[in-house]
Amino acid sequence: MKTALITGITGQDGAYLAEFLIKKGYIVHGIKRRASSFNTERIDHLYQDPHEKKRNLILHYGDLTDSMNLTRIIQEVQPDEIYNLAAMSHVAVSFETPEYVGNADGLGTLRILEAVRLLGLSKKTRVYQASTSELYGLVQEVPQTEKTPFYPRSPYGVAKLYGYWITVNYREAYGLHASNGILFNHESPIRGETFVTRKITRAIARIVLGMQETLFLGNLSAQRDWGHAKDYVKAMYLILQQDQPDDYVIATGVTTTIRDLVTKAAAEIGLQITFSGKGVQETGHLTSIDEKIFNEKVGGQYLPALKNRLHSASSLGGHEGALIAVDPQYFRPTEVDLLIGDASKARKQLGWEPQYNLAALVNDMMQSDINLMKKDSYLRDGGYRTLNYFE
Repeated sequence: MKTALITGITGQDGAYLAEFLIKKGYIVHGIKRRASSFNTERIDHLYQDPHEKKRNLILHYGDLTDSMNLTRIIQEVQPDEIYNLAAMSHVAVSFETPEYVGNADGLGTLRILEAVRLLGLSKKTRVYQASTSELYGLVQEVPQTEKTPFYPRSPYGVAKLYGYWITVNYREAYGLHASNGILFNHESPIRGETFVTRKITRAIARIVLGMQETLFLGNLSAQRDWGHAKDYVKAMYLILQQDQPDDYVIATGVTTTIRDLVTKAAAEIGLQITFSGKGVQETGHLTSIDEKIFNEKVGGQYLPALKNRLHSASSLGGHEGALIAVDPQYFRPTEVDLLIGDASKARKQLGWEPQYNLAALVNDMMQSDINLMKKDSYLRDGGYRTLNYFE
C-alpha cells in the first residue's frame, strides 16, 4: 500500500487527486493551511474522523513558507510520492502579492525538495511539481511543447519558473525522481469562484435565476487551452509511475477565447449572447432564447423574467441591459494572449488521453452551477443569507 503526500489538498486538483489515489488503494496525507473557518469543502466526502482506527485520508496543518513544518511532516509521513499542488495560483492576484507568491510558489518547491534530500529519502520518495502553462507567457512558438522557451508574464509565472528549474536541478544534482507537469488550464465544477471559467458559469447561472444583472470581465480576446481537472490529475499520477523522471506538457491542443467560452456556456442552457463594440466598450447582450433547452436545463418558472430582459435589451444601449461587460480593472499589467499546448509526449510516453472535451467540461460546470445557484435562490427566498460572488 503506497503513501502519498499532497500539498494543497483542499484545492481543486488536490481534491480530485486525493479521491483518485484513494480509489487506487493509497493512504493519502494532505497538507492544509490553518484558517479560522472551515476550508475543506472539496474533500468533505473523503474525510474520516481522526478517532477511526484505519484511515486512508489524514490531514496535517502546514504551509509552503514554513520549512521546518514541511520537513517535520515529510519525516513523519515517509511518503512514496509527493504531489506539490499548493500555490497562490491566481495570476491577477499575484501582481498584488508578488513577494508572498515568490516565497510560496518558488521557494516552497525548494523547501520540499531539500527536505526530501536532507531526510535521506532521495531513493524512496518521488516528487511531482505542479508547473503551469503560464511559464510560456509571451509565447515563443505555437503550440507550446516541452522544448518551447519560457517567457513568464506575471509574478506567479516567474515564481513557478523557479519551481520548475529547481525541480530539474535537484533531479540532475541529487538523483531525485522529481518531475514537472506543465499543465495548461484545467477547470471543473469545484474550480475556485474567482477563476474566470467558474466566474463565467456561476454568473450566467445567477443571471438567469434573477440573482445578478451583469458579468464583468477583462480581456475577452485572451485564448486558453482548457481541459477538465479530472483528466489532468490522472496525468500527474502517470508521471510519477514512470521509471525515469521527466517533464511533460499536459493539454488538450484546442484553444478558445474568453468571449467564445461565454457564448458556449450560455448556449448550454439555451441562450444566445451577441457581442458588439470594441475594447472596454465591448458588451454582450441576450439576443435569443431556445425555450425548450432553457426549460429542460433551468426551468420554465425562470423564463418570463428572462424574456422580459430579452425584449427590453433591444431598446437599451452600451452597458445598460448587457449581460456581459468589460471592466478595465480586470486587465493585467502584462497579458498572456495565447496558450495552446502540444501533449504529444504525454500521449506517447504516458499513454494519457483526456476523456473530456470542451463541450463536456462546459456542460459539467454549467449544470453544477445552475443547481448550486438554485439552492442559493431558495435560501434567499426563505430569508436566509447567502454569499455573493461578483469578483
